[in-house]
Amino acid sequence: MTDSRHALIIANDRYADQGLKKLKAPAQDAAALERVLHDPQIGDFEVEVVHNASADLMRRRIQRFFNDRRRADTLLLHFSCHGLKSENGELYFAASDTEPPLLAATAVASQFVRGCMSGTRAGRSVLFLDCCYGGAFSRGSASVRASGDVNVLESFAKDEPASGRGWAVITASDSMEYSFEGDELAENSAPRPSVFTHAVVEGLETGEADLDADGNISLDDLYEYVYRHVREQNPHQTPKKAAELQGELHLAHSRRGGIKIVAIPSPAALQTALNSDEFLRRQGAVTELCKRLQRPELPVAEGARQHLAEVAHDEVQPLADLAADALGTIRLAPSPDRLDFGRISRGSTSPRLPVTMQGPPLARHCVVQPRQPWLRVDPTRSGLEVHVDTAAEGHFSGDIALKGVADESVIHVEAEVTPAEGPPTPGPHVPDDSTTPKSRPDDKRRTVVIDPSRIPSKPQEPPRTTGDRERTDRKTPSRRAPALAGAALALAVTALAMFFMTIQRGVVAVVARADAGVNGNVEDDIREYGALTPLIVCLITGAAALVVGAFARHELGTRREHYTEQAASGTRTLTSVAKGLAIPTLVLAVLAGIAYLVGSAHW
Repeated sequence: MTDSRHALIIANDRYADQGLKKLKAPAQDAAALERVLHDPQIGDFEVEVVHNASADLMRRRIQRFFNDRRRADTLLLHFSCHGLKSENGELYFAASDTEPPLLAATAVASQFVRGCMSGTRAGRSVLFLDCCYGGAFSRGSASVRASGDVNVLESFAKDEPASGRGWAVITASDSMEYSFEGDELAENSAPRPSVFTHAVVEGLETGEADLDADGNISLDDLYEYVYRHVREQNPHQTPKKAAELQGELHLAHSRRGGIKIVAIPSPAALQTALNSDEFLRRQGAVTELCKRLQRPELPVAEGARQHLAEVAHDEVQPLADLAADALGTIRLAPSPDRLDFGRISRGSTSPRLPVTMQGPPLARHCVVQPRQPWLRVDPTRSGLEVHVDTAAEGHFSGDIALKGVADESVIHVEAEVTPAEGPPTPGPHVPDDSTTPKSRPDDKRRTVVIDPSRIPSKPQEPPRTTGDRERTDRKTPSRRAPALAGAALALAVTALAMFFMTIQRGVVAVVARADAGVNGNVEDDIREYGALTPLIVCLITGAAALVVGAFARHELGTRREHYTEQAASGTRTLTSVAKGLAIPTLVLAVLAGIAYLVGSAHW
């Protein structure tokens, strides 16, 4: 989202001229559009509505809307009214005092709107036209000259903006929707309801316009959604679009759910290994998927995540556990997940408290949605920074919702804003909705997408408050979990080595038994060559590796805040490798022991 977003909605359904009386009232659609555009969780626009205004007032509001803007601004202008075409082909927007024979004096010319858009300093300007278009009055008679097409987009594409980054125009239709007979609308004309504005509101409010499921509704997404919706409702009406934009323009945030990433499937050889009948081959494939899950290329990691989810659901227990452990590393893990700003003076600058998003890049990629308008969130290299609006007094409690590819999480925030002068308030006051601080045009609540691939490599050191330093001093990094994970891996390697020693000595004992002929005894040869001792050690160390690894994971899960991201990632990797070595070794060792007990009595 851009730093400053403004919308102007012009809705006219009452006209002094009797010939314009039959237009369907756009007031309800304008109110619905205002609601979704202003909603901080959807459009986050500052919205102004001009309803049934005169032509002079409309021109003043439109010019003021485009004046005094900054390059970081995004502007959206929406017309819901009559569109009238003059005798020379110029398009006009009807005002409450419009007289169709005197369009130049009593209506707003499209050339005037185009000039305001061209002269604005705003980075991006978007124009929505939800108009019924009528033909022109001839000077010599009361009949209508309707050419059939208004050519709205051609009119607005004549002049590109003198400054800024781009513009776009979307019109509900480019054709005549009705005609005039004398001073009245034709009796057989059927002014349509506002299918266009209804589709815009529905697509934004439900999030269905987020066609690529990336968590944001772009201008292209919205146009494609509205186009399909309008064509389904009225096949004779065709919305059209013209645009000159650099990059993608996000008009709103989708409330459909977590982030969707278009996955790159794992290589065919890896998928073949996953379907193999050989356990060790499938285990190798799962281990490779675990590595791909840590990749910084999000589509590659998402492809691995989808395959690991299938393994965790369908595979045998050892491999399912290995996949589940890997998937656990990409769950949202904000640290800390609770922020308390304490007491802040009204009107003062709020401290900025950092929140670290732990785990691999796929775990840190998420949508951040403040649920209260007084919360402010900015992305950083390691996660995000939270501060609060101090415009109003009181005790405030709110949440920041995090939505990732695998799950959701919440950061709870507390703050108390005290009077600017004098002692603090004696007790907390919980405000209702009417006392909640309102968003200001230059400091609004925004939806933030944390994308590690777009964060600059240069570290950004956030300012630290005294409370931050105290909390950091109290949080001494622990090494217990990595040490336990290392011990688990050492025990697993020892178990594997003991198993190979068992096999080696067992083979020697069997060869000796065969050379002894009928007088030989395999049990005596096993004892003589010492094959049982490494087998017993193998069983003990393998079981110990699993137990120690479980302790390491438990320690990491219960005291996560005591470990850095690197230590947590290393612990998970070591325990996964230890588990992957210990379980097959134990299975084979148990089978070897059973073979010895069964075979020694008969051979």
